[in-house]
Amino acid sequence: MDYGIGGRTAIVCAASQGLGKGCAMALANEGVNVVINARGAEALSATADEIRRKTGVNVVTVEADITSREGRDKLLAACPSPDILVNNAGGPPIGDFRDWDEAAWQKAVNDNMVTPIMLIRSVVDGMIARKFGRIVNITSRSVKAPLAHLGLSNGARAGLTGFVAGLARQVAHHNVVINNLLPGPFLTNRQADGIRKLAAKAGQDYETFLAARVAENPAGRFGTPEEFGKACAFLCSMDAGFIIGQNLVIDGGSVNVTM
Repeated sequence: MDYGIGGRTAIVCAASQGLGKGCAMALANEGVNVVINARGAEALSATADEIRRKTGVNVVTVEADITSREGRDKLLAACPSPDILVNNAGGPPIGDFRDWDEAAWQKAVNDNMVTPIMLIRSVVDGMIARKFGRIVNITSRSVKAPLAHLGLSNGARAGLTGFVAGLARQVAHHNVVINNLLPGPFLTNRQADGIRKLAAKAGQDYETFLAARVAENPAGRFGTPEEFGKACAFLCSMDAGFIIGQNLVIDGGSVNVTM
């Protein structure tokens, strides 16, 4: 199936590994040239080489912390007029709300709400002028089904979701499409780190705790970054022009809701 986006250019944030890498690879497989960002130069370079080798598209790397204004400026200098923007950043730490002071809240809001909004603000008018744009924000299933130990994420990402709900409907008639992807449990380093912390808190070994979490999922497994990336690529396709301001939960069925 041809998604009709070959030759376009995408910015994919936090793309050296995990879900961001899955999105970058899926877009590259559709012929999209990608500008990928991460803070670690070595992993970023390795991912870029892998994408080039497997897809043949043009790959530009930008080593930067996008949660800072300087990092965003550096990224946008490398690609000021993307056709596609995939917003992604490492989520805030898990824990108990009593442990989070004002600085922790400010960082969570900056990283997972303000940063994507500032990137959207920088590119959306160009997309409007060119009559094409696709923006996908990677948030979390906790936006739809809050998890107590993800309080920082619950709050910050819900704020982003509310903003996107309004903006997406303002720009849709320009063929600028904005949606959110809400991942559940995926096989990523961040997921593994979180499970280790929860296992330690529960007094269980990692493998036992992990097996129990996998067994709880209706799909009987965790997701892969590759299948997550393919969902992202579809939302960036020409065929997704009538999907506006939606929150697509990709979690193997773990969020037990009707709508």
